[in-house]
Amino acid sequence: MLPEISRSVVMPAPNSPLEIRNYPIPPLQSGSVLLRALVSEVCGTDVHLYHGRLSGAPYPIIPGHAAVGEIVEIGGELTDVDGALLQKGDAVTFFDVYGTCNACWFCLVGKASTRCPHRKVYGITMGADQKPGLSGGWSEYIYLLPGTKVMKLPSSVSPESWIGGGCGLLTAVHAIELANIRLGDRVLVQGSGPVGLSCAALALLSGAGWVGVIGAPMQRLSAAIKMGVDYTLDVTLFSREERRWRILDSTSGRGPDIVIEASGNPEAVVEGCELARDSGRYVIVGQYTDNGSVLLNPHLHINRKHLEILGCWGSDYSHLWRAKETLSRFESRINWASLISHKFTFENAFEALSTVESGKAVKAVLYPK
Repeated sequence: MLPEISRSVVMPAPNSPLEIRNYPIPPLQSGSVLLRALVSEVCGTDVHLYHGRLSGAPYPIIPGHAAVGEIVEIGGELTDVDGALLQKGDAVTFFDVYGTCNACWFCLVGKASTRCPHRKVYGITMGADQKPGLSGGWSEYIYLLPGTKVMKLPSSVSPESWIGGGCGLLTAVHAIELANIRLGDRVLVQGSGPVGLSCAALALLSGAGWVGVIGAPMQRLSAAIKMGVDYTLDVTLFSREERRWRILDSTSGRGPDIVIEASGNPEAVVEGCELARDSGRYVIVGQYTDNGSVLLNPHLHINRKHLEILGCWGSDYSHLWRAKETLSRFESRINWASLISHKFTFENAFEALSTVESGKAVKAVLYPK
């Protein structure tokens, strides 16, 4: 017998106290899936949502765009992209982007589905009061609409392994794809949050000859060292000029071949242009919200350096699938599950948000109980 009610954590409005509300579980449509949440991510994006920094968010919202759940009920027979039949009791995750049309110019011609104007995102742009509801991972039960890409987790990938990588791993897969790392390349990552740490790990797995991470606090840099990076630098201990000379000294005086910005600090973009070697590549993935403008000198920072700059926005299903394959093959080496530094229940959801915002957490997760 299906449950009738789901306890859910709700953001009623920006900067308002979080609430726990009970929502009715709607009848399943054909092609829909009902999950019992096992664990959900507390992401920096959720902090931005709480402060109202993402335009168009339809409050009230049940946050949680990255989650793992157990299938409770399925509206018919469904398979995943590999052809595996989805069944009750399966531990699954889902692609948080919903409604990509595969009919607009960006989908069909531009091959950039992350810019599809019709795309919506579970836990971000789907409101708690919009039917059928239960559209975020901070909920006992999650209602996945027909057409949602559901993926069964292999037995080698635990819920904690998957959520330890979380949405940051998907974003990092996209960034590394754009970085086009060649064997022996020297790669510097700006930022030691979940995206930056996954970028560093994937750079190592891609055959980089040297991987460095600039960031803070030490807890996150220690996580980077455990992943196997060659060099870390605490951004709070050295001036920009000191950081530049230290990075040059570690990269034969030329600078990194590839720099990946995953910090979210606009000032890091100027510094990244200066750190990358001449004729290098710069991938900017951390500027998810508008944190202000910076002054660039097009001649000095880009043209004379012959610098290639690439922006990276979001992820598509291929990045979800590749993240699953990467975890299945390399979790024992990288140990994404170990990135989980803080665990909370629904009753402590605001503490979870505050911990993420303060930078004290490497990765924080939320359990229904």
